Amino acid sequence: MSTAHDHTHHHSGPHGPHQPDGDTGLAEILDLDAEVLAEHIASIVSSLPLESEPRHIVDLGCGTGAGTFALLERFPGARVTAVDTAADHLRLVREKAGARVRTVRADLDTAPWPDLGTPDLVWASASLHHLARPDRALADVRGLLAPGGLIAVVELGGFPRFLPAEVPEDRPGLEERAHAAVDRHHTEHLPHRGADWGPMLAAAGFTVEDTRTITVEIEDDGGGAVGRYAHAALRRLRGAAAPALGPEDLTALDELLAADSPRGVLRRGDLALRTERTVWAARRP
Repeated sequence: MSTAHDHTHHHSGPHGPHQPDGDTGLAEILDLDAEVLAEHIASIVSSLPLESEPRHIVDLGCGTGAGTFALLERFPGARVTAVDTAADHLRLVREKAGARVRTVRADLDTAPWPDLGTPDLVWASASLHHLARPDRALADVRGLLAPGGLIAVVELGGFPRFLPAEVPEDRPGLEERAHAAVDRHHTEHLPHRGADWGPMLAAAGFTVEDTRTITVEIEDDGGGAVGRYAHAALRRLRGAAAPALGPEDLTALDELLAADSPRGVLRRGDLALRTERTVWAARRP
């Protein structure tokens, strides 16, 4: 098993949790994630240790399709089966993808899974940590894959950060306090978040061939995508962290989110998207 650390700093105009229908804020975040991190997602896809070009790919927990479209671009001869619990996400994928993608609505915690064919590549980005029984899902993937087929597990190293530590000036450290409040909740409800998937893949009968952590830092170039992503992510963070934050922090967050505030994230020039992705590539023997 090889481990690579790619520390990438570049300047250019994000995968996340998949939740029930009607969560339009999440669809917006997933689309912004795909726009801002397109280069990084393409790089992850290109670095997979594939022995031949895949003909059939299954995207487990596809969200609004960031992985699906990166895979289609890299493997133009492949067809993709995109799986998610959210009908609105699948509708967005269908609208953008056309005939090369089959969408399947399924809850991966519910057995048995629908017929997903026999793929030679399974892509699971920011989806496995939401499952109550990811060990069972990995066993199902092993049964699904063609012999010699590959599973790529991509997970976030926590949620993205955007603000300099000293911002806002009257409440420095605000972003970290809000994340700490949400992390306490996630530790209780998402025990597999932040897990090392290598041992779980091995236990499910896979041979782990590559593990790499990609450190991403993308400065806001004034094109607006990083600012819009920061706005959508901090708005969602505020909703989740509000019960644990004091009134001064909530007021400061509201000023950051105000569209007309000169100190708001939509108008600042000092934002940078900072995040990590870890990729495990494992083969079915």
